[in-house]
Amino acid sequence: MTHRKGKEGAFLFLAPALLILAGITLYPLLHVFRLSLHRRLLIFDISRFVGPENYLYLLGDTRFRNALGNTIYFTVLSVLLELLFGLAIALLLNRHFRGKGLMRTIILIPWAIPTVVSARMWEWLYNPDFGLLNHLLGFRINWLGSPFLALNAAVAMDVWKTTPFVALLLTAGLQTIPRDLYGAARIDGAGPWTLFRKITLPLLMPVILVVLLFRTLDAFRVFDAVYVLTGGGPANSTETLSIYAYKILFQTLQFGYGSAISVMVFLCVGLFTLLFIPLLRRRKV
Repeated sequence: MTHRKGKEGAFLFLAPALLILAGITLYPLLHVFRLSLHRRLLIFDISRFVGPENYLYLLGDTRFRNALGNTIYFTVLSVLLELLFGLAIALLLNRHFRGKGLMRTIILIPWAIPTVVSARMWEWLYNPDFGLLNHLLGFRINWLGSPFLALNAAVAMDVWKTTPFVALLLTAGLQTIPRDLYGAARIDGAGPWTLFRKITLPLLMPVILVVLLFRTLDAFRVFDAVYVLTGGGPANSTETLSIYAYKILFQTLQFGYGSAISVMVFLCVGLFTLLFIPLLRRRKV
């Protein structure tokens, strides 16, 4: 009975915050879904209910499929590289050496720089005529003018920007692993690779799953970094779902179809969350 009353009391304390969150998230979400069921063009003063027509049009929209493919490619590659580089940096920062505090500060600088500033900086680095990257290579490459290179250039910028965040979380996770486990394993003759495979990786897995969840959701919704860097070009080769939705909503003012694209982004993000929840529960995160 006491436990039940404690739960009821906790809910009462949380109720005001939950109501505020519902007001600023649930209502806009329902409004966007309602708009997605309409054909609404403000410039022509058109607004009528069309049901699932916008979603059916998505199935045959080649530009939507291209944006979805770009988004999945960007998400998978950037998150994978960020995890690998972030883990390597975290393992380094978990060791004791001189200048560790300074190195931690330097590593966190890319994450501290605003995304728009980072995108502009990388745009200059990729400049085919005056960019530092081509100057170091000694020959001219149009990094943002080639569809394949432009998308991978955006991935490289995102990896540089967000790897420190991943490293920070993984470093915190490494510091929770008891040192006694490593000492006992070394006494039994375990080498560095065995220590990493048998102790570090299993005990760090809950934190890795949290990092993967955060970064997957964030990367799938990427907008500002890619939009400032490439604008979705060339020829829509770097256009993600968020950029496509933005262009439909605010450049062509097709609020109904743009809302349908936004709902699809929300559903994809929700699907990722549902897939990660069983893994997180299994690891007791």
